[in-house]
Amino acid sequence: MLTIHAAPLVLPAGSAPGMDAPGMDAPVVDGAVVVDGDRVTAVGPYDEVAEDAPGARVRRWPGVLTPGLRQWHPLWLLRHCYHPDPREADELGEQPLWGERLAALGDLTETRWSGSVRRGVQRMLRYGTTAVASPGARFRDPLVAMAVARSGLTVVGTTGAPGMLLGERPELDPLAEGYDLPGTVHGPLAVGGRADLAVFDVPDEAALRERGAATCVATVLAGRLVYRAR
Repeated sequence: MLTIHAAPLVLPAGSAPGMDAPGMDAPVVDGAVVVDGDRVTAVGPYDEVAEDAPGARVRRWPGVLTPGLRQWHPLWLLRHCYHPDPREADELGEQPLWGERLAALGDLTETRWSGSVRRGVQRMLRYGTTAVASPGARFRDPLVAMAVARSGLTVVGTTGAPGMLLGERPELDPLAEGYDLPGTVHGPLAVGGRADLAVFDVPDEAALRERGAATCVATVLAGRLVYRAR
């Protein structure tokens, strides 16, 4: 079934065919991405793409639509942080635990780690993440490999990755590294390419850099709506 994701498009230069000419990386105010299964079939102004997709389901989103983001530090976030179960929130809070707070939990069983890893992956999706980086584009840790494979996240290599996390704590927000949007998206929204995209409830790219990926309201992974905030 065809789905049209309608929102102002913020596409770095080269993110869509025909949009890599000078000036064409500017936002498409009334934009849309057409998805068929797990593939992008059209990108551009809504009126133009909708005309060629009669009967398509239309999802209109607030904010701006971008390609999905890449998380450089998935192994750290999933195996050096504990993501509390909602039932533990009263005791442990809702944010990832690491360092001394993680050590205070003692030796965690594999079952408890497995649950933490699954929750960590789900929380990455809430930040518009559609790709995770690892040396050799693979994970040797079986818990992480299984959770990532089941989620459908793309695994990419670490070429160009920063050497360490910035700041004093791990960040689920891929934009926290200080990259601009072109340096954070993992691939273009190209016709025929995989439909990995994210929507952020901000007015423009500058606001997205300022407020971060916590403003994500929807994540689409291989054409599937895997996260929706509203």
